[in-house]
Amino acid sequence: MLTRIGASVVAMAVLGAVPAYAEFPAGYPADYQKIVDGAKKEGKVVVYSTTDTKAAGPLIQGFEALYPGVKVEYNDMNSTELYNRYISEQAAGGTSGDVVWSSSMDTALKLATDYAQEYASPEQGQLPKWAVWKERAYGTTYEPVVFIYNKRLIPQGDVPDSHAALAKLIASQTDKFKKKVTTYDIEKSGLGFMLSVQDFKADPNYFATLADVAKGGLAVQSSTGTMMERVSSGENLIGFNILGSYAEARAKTDPSLGIAYPKDYTLVLSRVSFISKEAANSNAAKLWLNYVLSEKGQSILANQADIPSIRNDIEGKNDIDGMTKMLGNALKPIPVDESLLEYLQPAKRLGIQAALEKKLNIKPGQTT
Repeated sequence: MLTRIGASVVAMAVLGAVPAYAEFPAGYPADYQKIVDGAKKEGKVVVYSTTDTKAAGPLIQGFEALYPGVKVEYNDMNSTELYNRYISEQAAGGTSGDVVWSSSMDTALKLATDYAQEYASPEQGQLPKWAVWKERAYGTTYEPVVFIYNKRLIPQGDVPDSHAALAKLIASQTDKFKKKVTTYDIEKSGLGFMLSVQDFKADPNYFATLADVAKGGLAVQSSTGTMMERVSSGENLIGFNILGSYAEARAKTDPSLGIAYPKDYTLVLSRVSFISKEAANSNAAKLWLNYVLSEKGQSILANQADIPSIRNDIEGKNDIDGMTKMLGNALKPIPVDESLLEYLQPAKRLGIQAALEKKLNIKPGQTT
């Protein structure tokens, strides 16, 4: 159902006083048009994001088509770059992003605790309760974390269906997998570190599993794209803790790339977004956040960008309902709450990072 904003529409449109009425989903505030008008005066929204520009492209185009005159200034960077840039800009008191949208859920929430504007999105009722933090930070996607492998070089019978099976496969064929296993560099990638922490929380045997996975040496990277490229080419054979959304998108046109969803547990990441307290374009930021969370925006993410929707009312299978039907109780969504901050405390972070690097037998930023 849509709510019409504005009266005497025909008369005003004919006179040129205002454009024809805007339409918003039911439940939006009666004065939402004021936010739209304010956004048009601002003229743009500045988004700091870890989502690839190519993946975000359809979303940006849809937003700019819906709100002509409001441009999206989109800044794509990795999670560590985003965190460092944003926090330094905030400290300096200069211009910065109006909206943060990051796959590194823990560092995004850390930023939100200090810098997020409280804003009750009219779309929050369509989200799981675990995806909304104090009306300041919002989970926006529902992305399983997967294994990838080279379909030409890994026999189908060897494809692992659990973390234990992955470890057993590699430990039993160390010569074959020597320096052929890839994952995130936990030093350079905030996302990589966060996923390792979540594995540690989910799997009581995590360090033993990790030691076996790393027996042949790891090729660590800070980019999902690089990992997929190297697995596809055969330079690496298998990868773990990969964002399934990016892998599924690439696999559509890459016959060499295989994807396996672990059945023991499948972490589910939700990209966290918030509006800056000091946003120069606060109205445009609200429009953007609401659009990303809306049925229209989520449909674009799910069906054009191949990023699963956090809603359950999206056409097709690429939303919470579709993922639940496919993976059931194996799904372990990472909640947007204070638990994300535990291992960002300096002592705990240093402790687990040292333990991870010992088990991985790597020096940060290097391939073993």
